[in-house]
Amino acid sequence: MLTDTLQIVGRTIADKYAVESVVGEGGFATVYRAMHVIWKRPVALKVFKSLGDFSEKDRQKLLDEFVQEGALLADLSARSAAIVQARDIGMLQTPKGESIPYMVLEWLEGASLESVLTDEKAKGLPLRDMRAAISLLDPAAEAIALAHRKGIAHRDVKPGNVFVLGDARGECAVKILDFGIAKVVSDAQKMAGSFTKTSGQVTSFTPAYGAPEQFSRTHGATGPWTDVFSLALIATEIVTGREPLDGDDFLQLAFSSANPDRRPTPRTLGAQVTDEVEAVFRKAVAVKPGDRWQSGGDFWNALRSASKLDPMRGMTDPNPGRAVVAATQSADASAPTLAIHSEREPSLPAIAAGATTQPRAGTTTTGAKPGSSKMGLFVALGVGAVAAIGAGVFFLGRGGSGTSGTTNTSGSAALSAAAASGAPSASANVAAVPKAKECPPGTIKIPGGSFYMGSDDGLPMEKPAHQVTLEPFCIDEFEVTVEKYKACSDAGRCKRAGTTNEWASITDKEHKAFDPLCNITDAVAKATHPINCVDWEMAEKYCREQGERLPTESEWEFAARGPDGRKYPWGDEDPASAHLNACGKECVAWGAKNGIAEKEMYDVDDGFANTAPVGSFPKGASRYGVKDVVGNVWEWVADYYGEYPKDEQKNPKGPETGDERVIRGGSWNASFASWVRPTFRYKDAPGKRSYGIGFRCAK
Repeated sequence: MLTDTLQIVGRTIADKYAVESVVGEGGFATVYRAMHVIWKRPVALKVFKSLGDFSEKDRQKLLDEFVQEGALLADLSARSAAIVQARDIGMLQTPKGESIPYMVLEWLEGASLESVLTDEKAKGLPLRDMRAAISLLDPAAEAIALAHRKGIAHRDVKPGNVFVLGDARGECAVKILDFGIAKVVSDAQKMAGSFTKTSGQVTSFTPAYGAPEQFSRTHGATGPWTDVFSLALIATEIVTGREPLDGDDFLQLAFSSANPDRRPTPRTLGAQVTDEVEAVFRKAVAVKPGDRWQSGGDFWNALRSASKLDPMRGMTDPNPGRAVVAATQSADASAPTLAIHSEREPSLPAIAAGATTQPRAGTTTTGAKPGSSKMGLFVALGVGAVAAIGAGVFFLGRGGSGTSGTTNTSGSAALSAAAASGAPSASANVAAVPKAKECPPGTIKIPGGSFYMGSDDGLPMEKPAHQVTLEPFCIDEFEVTVEKYKACSDAGRCKRAGTTNEWASITDKEHKAFDPLCNITDAVAKATHPINCVDWEMAEKYCREQGERLPTESEWEFAARGPDGRKYPWGDEDPASAHLNACGKECVAWGAKNGIAEKEMYDVDDGFANTAPVGSFPKGASRYGVKDVVGNVWEWVADYYGEYPKDEQKNPKGPETGDERVIRGGSWNASFASWVRPTFRYKDAPGKRSYGIGFRCAK
């Protein structure tokens, strides 16, 4: 029986939540069943544990992040019925006088997918075919895709965090659990030193469904592509009835996850699927994160397409540059949405009875009766999370179905072979051969080398052409989009993008014409357009929050044209409407309508009067594959503006001080071909916020 260590059973919190019992406990939170005294409806009360072990600074940081993460969950759950609903957040005082935060979530009646699959296997029910598996997981995939579009990754997608309400073989609703307080729990565990450390990183996940990068960061960073891997494993398990990764301990599962000779696809585990479906899964479980589908929406739409199903509602890809990859095509992914959340909290399942919840539209819910095998499960409670003590790695097994009033400990906690034998920790053994540094998904590796920067044939600001040598670096494939920037600002890590243009001597007429072009004012419709109306500091801050930086001016030019001296990113051919988003007939028409004089670069309509979704002009990519490097929006770079030196330079960073920053690349209203030469440079006040300026990041 679980103990009420916080001593709040029997109390009424915030005058409306009557606490009835403890139903679950994790490393940093306890979950209670409570009754809303006015609505007479059960709720789940998740209470953060004692903060007394933390310093005042760390305690305040955790409290701030708890509120922040609660707001993110509320936003997600308001947009999808397939994500457990957030109801409230607040602070309560324990009998010891300590103030601690809590979160109120909907109470669910049903069973985890883990329990469903175990029960079906015990009863000898036939396996589902691929279409049936897709139908069952559609709501979960939709929820994950939504989170990825908002810059949030789950990082512990597993059957225990997929909750089924109703008849899993008939009408049912499905919800994803454990979106919510990931960041605060992750930071708390870091402060407490209770995670497995791998290559200086801190990770927590369920090994039975872990992606290679979760076992060892030598494979790359975690992110939405990590969820893709886990979701593919779940779908494979449903159609094969087999656990997709081989192994009984951490090291064995780590090897299986990253074994290039055995990828855990449906065919590998014995399922009969088409070549198209198998190809989708092979890409989803690729060892390298950059070789996978880069978001849940990309993966699930590809799987539905390969299964001759229509795209899911709300999951069509607005980027015309993307397409479903065929079986023989290389696994080259588009820019991912960077994750805000960190890893999951260790937790255990809990049982309750006698409550029902509103199902997803079009479904029905079968309420569990007292004593039945179905569980009432609070969000974020599952088995199989990792914790580390010294060099030994302990983890709870895959687990099975629980029993009423007990915690699920089937597949009991086991000490890994490494710990038992005194061998080095798992982090020292997962990757047999350290890999060379790789660029993060969504970025392109630029090999470095020598080139002549600037042009002796250009305008004075482009002269003189001078030799520059650069070390290898990574640069974003696309300009930073509205949805990515908004995810950062929504999380409180970046300033909100401007809704007005700000520069010296701007007129009322210019405000009227250009302010509606700040893309954040229509963040949904323009989610994949480049962010604009951000100043230099906002751009630089965003990049730092992603572990990156603004590119130097020399890096930007080299990524745009390479070493061969070409005139434009695509070669020496003059700009055309197929190459870039510059000023054509559509731009001139917009200017005439708004009283702004615009001059066309080409005598056709390129389809976009103002900004375009990133990646819309693939023919204009640079030799390295960098998209929209000219046109669409100017791009802030790191350097102060200054005249070029004549002598050779190595990794130059521009003047140490200055009053103006460099912008590169031209924008959607560029009228002259010279403006979109990679050698062309312009300068602006760093505080300027313009409809025509955005940025991309480098590393």
